[in-house]
Amino acid sequence: MSIINDAVDVVIVGLGWTGSIMSIELANAGLKVRALESGPERTNAEYIYPKPADQLSYSIRQKVFARASHAALTVRHDRSQTALPTRRWGAFKPGDGVGGAGVHWTAVLIRPTPIDLKLKTFVDQAYKPGQLQDDLQIQDFPVSYDELEPHFDFFEKVCGASGAAGNLRGKIQEGGDPFEGPRSNPYPLPPLQDTLNNTMFASVAKKMGYHPFPNPSAAASGPWTNPYGVQIAPCNYCGFCSDYFCLNYSKASPQTTILDAVKRMPNFSYRTNAHVIRVDMHDDRKTAKGVTYIDEQEQEVFQPASIVILASFQFNNVRFMLQSGIGKPYDPVTGEGVVGRNYAFLSNGNATLFFKDKNFNPFVAAGPTGQMINDFSPGTFDAAPYGFIGGAKLHSSQAGGAPIGMALPGGTPKWGAGWKKGIKDWYGHSMKVSITTTCMSYRDNYLDLDPTYKDPYGQPLLRMTFDWKQNELKLQQFLRERVLEIVKELGPDSHTENFLKPDSHWDTRSYVSTHNVGGAVMGDTPKDSAINRYMQSWDAHNVFVPGGNAFPQNFQANPTDMIGALTYYSVKAITEKYIRQPGPLVAI
Repeated sequence: MSIINDAVDVVIVGLGWTGSIMSIELANAGLKVRALESGPERTNAEYIYPKPADQLSYSIRQKVFARASHAALTVRHDRSQTALPTRRWGAFKPGDGVGGAGVHWTAVLIRPTPIDLKLKTFVDQAYKPGQLQDDLQIQDFPVSYDELEPHFDFFEKVCGASGAAGNLRGKIQEGGDPFEGPRSNPYPLPPLQDTLNNTMFASVAKKMGYHPFPNPSAAASGPWTNPYGVQIAPCNYCGFCSDYFCLNYSKASPQTTILDAVKRMPNFSYRTNAHVIRVDMHDDRKTAKGVTYIDEQEQEVFQPASIVILASFQFNNVRFMLQSGIGKPYDPVTGEGVVGRNYAFLSNGNATLFFKDKNFNPFVAAGPTGQMINDFSPGTFDAAPYGFIGGAKLHSSQAGGAPIGMALPGGTPKWGAGWKKGIKDWYGHSMKVSITTTCMSYRDNYLDLDPTYKDPYGQPLLRMTFDWKQNELKLQQFLRERVLEIVKELGPDSHTENFLKPDSHWDTRSYVSTHNVGGAVMGDTPKDSAINRYMQSWDAHNVFVPGGNAFPQNFQANPTDMIGALTYYSVKAITEKYIRQPGPLVAI
C-alpha cells in the first residue's frame, strides 16, 4: 500500500533549471510547492567546494550525470532495427540530482532569432514547393520573439549573463550580433575576456566580411546580484565548466542563482532520491491528482497535488507522459498522435588547428569563452540554392585545458609513449573552429516506449528512433567548406577536421551536445502538438510540461536561454490566469 504525503498546491517533478524557476515563482505566488528530484542532493557548499576539479572523475567517469543503469534509453536508426539500451552516455549527457544538467553545462546563453521561432512561416516564403525533402515536420513555435523578449531579459538577469548586445531596441550595435532580435536592455555584464584563439578567429572573420561577437555567457564576467538577491562571483577562468560544478560560484546554475533563495521560503519543500514513476489521473482522465514516486527506502509514495509540473530532462518529460497516458502516442506510420513526435538533436563539427609557435594557454578559460558568427543561420544567408534548410553558429571557443581527450595532429599514436609525447609537444598549441548546427524534425525521428527493456522500477525505457537526414548532411558539407576557408586564412602548420560525411549515420559513442529537444512539442492545436503555448497539456489542463521537449525542431544555439524564457512565460500564465480560474488556457 502506498504512503500518502500531505497534499500540496503544486508538485514539481525535477529540480533543474525549469523546476527551480517554477518553484520560486509559484512559491512567490503563495502556493505550497513541493519538488521531487530523482537524484541526490548537490549543493556547492556541502558537496563541491573546495574540492579540486578532477577530469577523470567528472568527464571520464561521469560523476554528475544520470546513471545509465537507472536512466538509460534504447536507440536505433530506423524502425527496421531492434533498439538497444545505452550503457554509457556518449553523444549526450543528461544530468542527475539537484540542479540537473544545469550543473554541468558549458554556459553559452544565446537567444534564438525571430526567424528560428517562426521557421515554418519562413520556409513557406523562402522555398519553392518540393524543394526540401518531403518528410520534414517543421513547425512554428506558437509564441513570437517579441512575446518572449521580456522573459529572455529576466532570465539573463537571473543568470548574470555576460555579452555584447548587437541589436538594442532596434539599433544595431558595434561588436554584437547584428542578426539577433532586438533586446530591451544590454547584457547585465560585459563580455568575458578574450583569449588568443578568440582574437585570431575574430580578426580573420571580420576580414572575410563576417560579423564576429563574443560568445554570450552565463559565466559572470564581474560580480552580480540577481533579481532574487543571490550573489554571483566573477569568473576566475579556471577552465572547468563543461562537466563540472562551478567551484567559484560564477557559472549560472540552479544552485548559484535560484535554489538558495527558494529554500528559505516556508511554503517550498523538496525530496531527493524520489524517483517518479507516473502521473496519477482522476477517473475521468481530464486532470491529474498527483504523482507516484519510489523513495530511498524503495517504498511507493503518492504525492497529491492540484497542479503537476513535469520539469525533468526532455527525455523524462516525454516518458512520463507516455507512461501516464497523457496525450496520444505518436505513430510514424499514420502520422497520428503527438507524444513522441518531432524528436530532434543537432550535429556539431570542427577543425583543429595546430601552431608550433603559438601558446594558447588553454587552462585559462571559461566554458563559454569564445567568439562566434551568426552569418549562416536561417534568414541571414540564402540556403535555398544548396537544397537545405538550416544553419549554424560558427565559433572558436576555448572551453578549458583538461588534457585527457585533447586533439592531436594527424599521425600521433592514440595511446602509450607516443600519445604522451604528443600531449607534451602539442599541449597549448592548438585551437578549434567549430559549428553548432540546426536539426530539423522528421516523420520517422521520434520517441516511444520500448516494448522489451525496463528500468529497475519495472517501467519501460524510452526508445529513440533517430538518424541523420540528407538535409543535415548537406548542411554539414556546406559548413565544412566555410570553416576550411577560415582555416586557410588562419594559416596553421597543420589541421585535422571532424565533420559528418555525406553517408554518415548517427553515432551515439562520441559526445555531440546535450541539446535534445522535442517529443512533447508546443503548438497552436492538439493535432500536431502535445502542449499549448503555455506548456499546458491539451489533455489534462492541470499538467504543465516546460523544457526542451517543447521545441518543434532545434535551432543553431544552446537551448537553455529559450528554455528559461519559455518557463517564465508559462509560470506567468499559471500565476496570473490559471490559479484564478483553473482550466484550459487556450480554447480548442
